[in-house]
Amino acid sequence: MPTMTYLQAISDAMRQEMRHDERVFVMGEDIGVFGGAFKVTDGFIEEFGPDRVMDTPLAESGIIGTAVGAAVVGLRPICEMQFADFISCGFDQLVNVAGKMYYRQGLPVNITVRLPSGGGFSGGPYHSQNPEAWFMHAPGMKVVAPSTAEDAKGLLVSAVRDRNPVVFLEHKHLYRRVKGEVPDGLYETPFTARVAREGTDLTVFAYGAMVHTAMEATEDLDGASVEVVDLRSLVPLDEEAILASVRKTSKALIVDEANETCAAGAQVAALIADRGFEDLDGPVRRVATPDIPIPFSPPLEQAVLPSVDRVKEAARELLEY
Repeated sequence: MPTMTYLQAISDAMRQEMRHDERVFVMGEDIGVFGGAFKVTDGFIEEFGPDRVMDTPLAESGIIGTAVGAAVVGLRPICEMQFADFISCGFDQLVNVAGKMYYRQGLPVNITVRLPSGGGFSGGPYHSQNPEAWFMHAPGMKVVAPSTAEDAKGLLVSAVRDRNPVVFLEHKHLYRRVKGEVPDGLYETPFTARVAREGTDLTVFAYGAMVHTAMEATEDLDGASVEVVDLRSLVPLDEEAILASVRKTSKALIVDEANETCAAGAQVAALIADRGFEDLDGPVRRVATPDIPIPFSPPLEQAVLPSVDRVKEAARELLEY
């Protein structure tokens, strides 16, 4: 199998799916001639032409609205928001139109919205957000967030083929830092959790970039056997996998880069408290980002984002409980 970066895997998924299915096209700001802000679509316009690689105006609402119309007549658009933060400008079209179209009119809206998300590169308050919880609250959409190159490709293929609107969180900090073996050809990865590392003493639940933080923080933690569960999909949430791991280890630590109030990690904690309470041997602990804008300053940014040291400290406290 070839080795790819996280970014290359996402690019490969789109390129191969566009070759496989001519209904698939991509649209977004600067994705054509320029190849995208992060070069994910570099070379696409030369291969597929401007009708399938559409440079759009600076208008997220227009991008999502156009995609909804295209999906209703049978196409499969992939929309790129240059940064996840800018999805707020297309919120109404995504949440109130795309998310409710099937319920209202019986029309499936097969669109995939790619959101380059997350901090860790001093992007400041307008280029570093993790807005996944916004869409977990909104009916009619699926929300996925891969942590590995293999899953980034497989989950994106699954998203493009899913008949529901799918919000695809791709963490910018992983683009060129994470690489791994990625199968050739097209394959679909299910919207379920995966066990990134087996363990018996404690479970750490994470997704996206925080999977790697969790893995590093608990790799050698005073001899403890720590399980790491990569959620991968936030909607649907793999509740059985979460509860099975809690039954196994009896202790749960949740690591979530998003703002802590009503975040994905809060939903996991509520699930465990509701349906896994009898299996617990300690409180459910969380490491998340405070509810403040992400600072530009690199030291301040590192202070507010979940770090390896913060995860280690929380894991040790829970193991000793």
